[in-house]
Amino acid sequence: MDSKEQQLMELLGLTARSLTHLTAAITSMSFELLRSDDEVIKATGRRMIDRMATVSGGLDEHWRLIGELTGVPIAQEQVETIEEIQLLEAPVEQP
Repeated sequence: MDSKEQQLMELLGLTARSLTHLTAAITSMSFELLRSDDEVIKATGRRMIDRMATVSGGLDEHWRLIGELTGVPIAQEQVETIEEIQLLEAPVEQP
């Protein structure tokens, strides 16, 4: 692999990593929205969590392809960032 290809692979990896962290941050913020007393805000948080789960699935595919292109398996830390947030329980609604 020549220098330009190597740089492009590195750029692709950095871009996927940034998108992974951005998705995790937005998902985390969406869980915070679920704590609101306002039903519209809660609904917005739920919708955003669903959307971020879809984006996360797409990013999993990016990581798989990056692993194939580079010959290096997916960095487990990248996948865990999203899974950790998705596994958080929604706050219990109080009457």
